[in-house]
Amino acid sequence: MSFKRYLGPAITIKRAIDRQLYAINTSRKNLIISFREWMSLVRRINSHDLTTGILNSSSRDLWVQKVLGEVPARSRLLDAGAGEQKYRSFCSHLEYSSQDNAAYDGQGDGHGGHVEGWTYGLTDYICDIVSIPAESESFDAILCTEVLEHLPDPIAAVTELTRLLRPGGLLLLTAPFCSFTHFSPYFYSTGFSQNWYLHHLERLGFTNIELTPNGNFFEYLAQEIRRLPKASADYTLHNDSWKVRLATLTLLIFLKKCSSEDTGSSAYSCYGWHVKAVKGANAEQDGE
Repeated sequence: MSFKRYLGPAITIKRAIDRQLYAINTSRKNLIISFREWMSLVRRINSHDLTTGILNSSSRDLWVQKVLGEVPARSRLLDAGAGEQKYRSFCSHLEYSSQDNAAYDGQGDGHGGHVEGWTYGLTDYICDIVSIPAESESFDAILCTEVLEHLPDPIAAVTELTRLLRPGGLLLLTAPFCSFTHFSPYFYSTGFSQNWYLHHLERLGFTNIELTPNGNFFEYLAQEIRRLPKASADYTLHNDSWKVRLATLTLLIFLKKCSSEDTGSSAYSCYGWHVKAVKGANAEQDGE
């Protein structure tokens, strides 16, 4: 009788342990399956065949390389707001000078996006871009890329660049059409439209203004969707999952199809505008 009295509880405990072990084993298997599915989706999202939303910077680089390559050899070029002088390597045929306020340290005030390890090259003019200590009409070409959104007064900056450019000289500009906080506290504008460039460059006396869209609405939207996992990790308690990745992949595939059949959505939104303009003979007077 004594043996039977203890046998029942022992069997009950064993069954409970078995259930727990089964649940743990099932959970472990499900986690492995989920992780494999997540990794598979990550690989598909980052595959070379799905470039939707990742060509912002590389497309801009190609455009800058092309237009700088068209500048006649030994021309005097100013890289305004040069930062790390990313495009200096494209200027070996030119007399290259750089300008920057050299204030950003890679961390800023900690808000928004930052680039750790940010370093400036040897900078010729360390100063405010609206007051560069160089003679008027000193340069044959001026390059200013991804700078305007970081300036309290971008119109004053473009006016100063106009002063420094000789008549017939080339002004090359890029800036985001729409962007979120980055390099804060040196961030003031969310972006610049084609109308902004046309209005102010025409007012300053520029001619032959060419505006080339970088990407389109679908590419821009894909870029921001790709940023969702990091944003959710940084600003919420939600972690990325295979279900989120599946939804992301589905949207990116759809946006890729839309982008391939695009009929002009860049007029609605895009990464930004690439601007090439020639300073007119009377531009300096118009800019005063």
